[in-house]
Amino acid sequence: MRIGDEVSRALAQGRPVLACESTIVTHGLPRPRNLEVATEAEQLIRSLGTVPATIGVLDGEVVVGLSARELERLASDPDTVKLSARDLPVACATGASGGTTVAATAHLAHRAGIRVFATGGLGGVHRGASSTFDESADLPALARLPIVVVSAGVKSVLDIPATLERMETLGISVAGYRTHAFPGFYVADSGHTVAQRVESPEQVAVAWRHARHLGLSSALVVANPVPADEQLPPAEHETALADALKALAEAGITGQDATPFLLQRVRDATGDRSLAVNVAVYRNNVTLGARVAAALATGD
Repeated sequence: MRIGDEVSRALAQGRPVLACESTIVTHGLPRPRNLEVATEAEQLIRSLGTVPATIGVLDGEVVVGLSARELERLASDPDTVKLSARDLPVACATGASGGTTVAATAHLAHRAGIRVFATGGLGGVHRGASSTFDESADLPALARLPIVVVSAGVKSVLDIPATLERMETLGISVAGYRTHAFPGFYVADSGHTVAQRVESPEQVAVAWRHARHLGLSSALVVANPVPADEQLPPAEHETALADALKALAEAGITGQDATPFLLQRVRDATGDRSLAVNVAVYRNNVTLGARVAAALATGD
């Protein structure tokens, strides 16, 4: 694992660092918008006094803090693969290049000594998991990694109440950011609630410190809803999701192919609007993540 020079210096000096995933670059957004969004996000993070650390794998080497040239390479290479934590050993052995998922990014960020990670939406329990046992590797990863994760809840195509139940069972702390409504990525309110909330980056930092003092080893998930005026209109979202679920059943698609299929159907139904929401979600989360990282560094 190689830590980029800028990130290495910031960690050594106790300056705030924010980890960012790279699957949004390799698989989450169309080219060339993917590179534009990643570059804009890093610039935004720096403007808030925090150092960005986008994490990815290049030719079998894990890189924590991709350079501009490395980020461009990942964004433009159509052969990159999506890498979860379990995929990292073989990817390194075979010289693969790819974007890291939430599970992989959180693991690598923690290993590098980074305490805060911002992403779009988390994976979770899939619909029909009672028979398929289909659950994202994100959840068990967050159960064992003491890191702050800022996200817009989980992807709305998942079984959100089951995901919240699994988070409770796994001991993952979840707090809404200035809300008790649990967000559903494209929408600010999934229709489900969380019992606890935090009101500021400083309060998130205090909560994370208390978790460490209490000996807890799981993540603190900060559920940060997309601003209401930037969300996908809820009625439009519900219609698109219902149509996508019907198409999924008719196609007989199951397993790991289900979520990409559903997300693509929602994008097809909503056009550029869902892409705009995706970008707004990411911008909103890296902004809060950068501020939480700064609050942690200030309190050290």
